[in-house]
Amino acid sequence: MSAVKGDTPQEEIRRHHLGAVLRQVHLAGPVSRAALANRLGLNRSTILALAARLTAAGLVCEEASGATGRAGRPSLVMRPESGRWYVLAFDVAVDRLAAARVGLGGPVLERREAPRRRSRYADDLDEVVGVLAGFGRELVDAAPRDARCLGAGASYCGLIRAADGMVRLAPNVGWTDLDFAPALSRRLGLGTPVAIGNEAHLGALAEHERGAGVGHRNLVYLHGDVGVGGGIIVGGRLLDGDDGYGAELGHMVVNPFDGRPCNCGSHGCLEAEVGEAALLEAAGRTGGPGGRAGVRAVVEAAENGDETARQALDRVGDWLGIGVANLINLFNPGIVVFGGTLNDIYQSAAPRIHARVEANVLPVSRQVELRTSALRDDATLVGAAELAFSRILADPLDALARTTP
Repeated sequence: MSAVKGDTPQEEIRRHHLGAVLRQVHLAGPVSRAALANRLGLNRSTILALAARLTAAGLVCEEASGATGRAGRPSLVMRPESGRWYVLAFDVAVDRLAAARVGLGGPVLERREAPRRRSRYADDLDEVVGVLAGFGRELVDAAPRDARCLGAGASYCGLIRAADGMVRLAPNVGWTDLDFAPALSRRLGLGTPVAIGNEAHLGALAEHERGAGVGHRNLVYLHGDVGVGGGIIVGGRLLDGDDGYGAELGHMVVNPFDGRPCNCGSHGCLEAEVGEAALLEAAGRTGGPGGRAGVRAVVEAAENGDETARQALDRVGDWLGIGVANLINLFNPGIVVFGGTLNDIYQSAAPRIHARVEANVLPVSRQVELRTSALRDDATLVGAAELAFSRILADPLDALARTTP
């Protein structure tokens, strides 16, 4: 949190505590003052004063929980005003575009989705921005008249430079050095910038805060689209690297000698061995549908006794298990989460993956939990929403002052 010019040290502390309280209500839902005091290590009189300021700002409301306190009166719980405050969240995948209006506290209030044509050239920026901006305006128009948009966030399937949000490289769609977020902000016309992040990084944050990884300090998230992305949470914080390009787990080399060629220019990357192309080729389905539908068709075929599909999933599962074993040995996470198309692949190839973990992971680290995404196909969209909420959670009153009705 950045201090506001002229703040006293006491006011800086108060701003910090306001953000901490709002974050708890935003992530945990209805929560009592006593629970907030225990979680944040603050006394009840401080919590009371902070609750009063957040209530006066209209960000939260307090109401009876139905339970009774020690004095016999119903205890009050603080709830986010989800209907009054929202963000716009956008998700740009290789073959789909999605947008949602997400309320404070995390509920998806309304959403839009459209297919995206696959392009190996940087010729669809205007098309993508146009579709998403149209979705955004529709979502704003559909919101209640007294609701206010707190910001916008976007998840993108490529490497995002942390310093300025530029899409530096998107190897599966051919984009290089494009100012996607400013272009979307201009077309939206809401007077607010669009925060942008890598899809797998945001998926990791979403699973950590709202999904399968809640309660875990250390998490590895693997996201399957056409390729494979990754996000790593260490000690509760995203591991992003110096420039924002960290945790490109799909480009960890697992098969250097006779590996498949990868779109990054290397050979034998995890993405090349377990991505969509590898699975469809091994299953003999290169002429059929791709994307999520293509992957799920292979999984369904294997479940129905198709031996070629079963062998393809076993092969991909074996390479995925090798990659997962390496990641567990490197980071000792409490949980590994599989999202996107890897959600389906994991469910079908779990025995192969677990066998690799058992064979190749140090015994002291084998207690790791392997799970599919709790947020499923919405993990990256939820992550984009949390990115948009980050400003108001850091400094609620300052963010409100800067928000245009």
